[in-house]
Amino acid sequence: MVSDLNIPTHQLPRPISWLNTLLILSDSQAASTSSKVTSLKSVKNPHLVINFLKQTGFDNTQMKKLVSRAPKLLIRDVSNTLKPKLRCLMDLGLSVSDLVNVIAKDPHIIGRGLATRLRPTIDFLMTTLVSDENVVKALKRFPWLLSFGALGIMETNLLLLRNYGVPDVRIKKLLLRNPTYFAQKPEWIKGLLHRVENDFQVPRDSPSFLYGFQALSWQKKSTLDRKFGIFKSFGWSDDDILHMFRKLPYCVGLSEVRIQEKLNFFMKELGFESAYLVSHPAILSYSLDKRGWYLGCKS
Repeated sequence: MVSDLNIPTHQLPRPISWLNTLLILSDSQAASTSSKVTSLKSVKNPHLVINFLKQTGFDNTQMKKLVSRAPKLLIRDVSNTLKPKLRCLMDLGLSVSDLVNVIAKDPHIIGRGLATRLRPTIDFLMTTLVSDENVVKALKRFPWLLSFGALGIMETNLLLLRNYGVPDVRIKKLLLRNPTYFAQKPEWIKGLLHRVENDFQVPRDSPSFLYGFQALSWQKKSTLDRKFGIFKSFGWSDDDILHMFRKLPYCVGLSEVRIQEKLNFFMKELGFESAYLVSHPAILSYSLDKRGWYLGCKS
């Protein structure tokens, strides 16, 4: 171990050497890590950081992973920066292994201010997701939530969804499953919501409203136009397509190839009328690889 923590700068051992010693890193790992910490003037702080991590419960493998992915961790102040930040996250319910994975996925978290970024983000998530358990679940899946630099955008998008009548319980599910929506420009979100309500005539209180919003978000207008063109080539009207969308928006999420295959099978091979498929759009979601189910479709 490093015996003298106050070695004069001109007598400092090579960073690769003390990184080898502190964390048992390979030469290549130590070289890569030390090259990213150019402001290091003493081995004292890395030693304090490693000791703190050990005391917190990190084992050597976890510390190696953490320092390799977030080398600037070694120059952070333990008492004023690392300890309160890690404590804040662990108080939520994140375990040591959770912390390692979260920070390894997004090392920028360590550089974010506790009072200016981390706590406000956690408070927002807690208000929306209701429980510590849900917040932990969201952070484990999407660590970037803690380093995202525009919390105001997320708050604005949440309010837009609420103003369009999306229930809180469904907003919570959306935030847990795909928080990327909340990080988009509010103008884009507002435009999508407008299209669902006005262009596709889905009422705000319809269970399909949020699904329609998601279905439209996946694809460009030119892609949708091509898909609608396929439906029309089989004799569908604009009203047919809109009616189908209102009942099951997922149908327009199918690829152009799949839409063509399914319409060909159901309408040309089985002889289904478009009116029947419009009224029973779930049929279009069925797999064509297991076709025994269709025998009772028209009974």
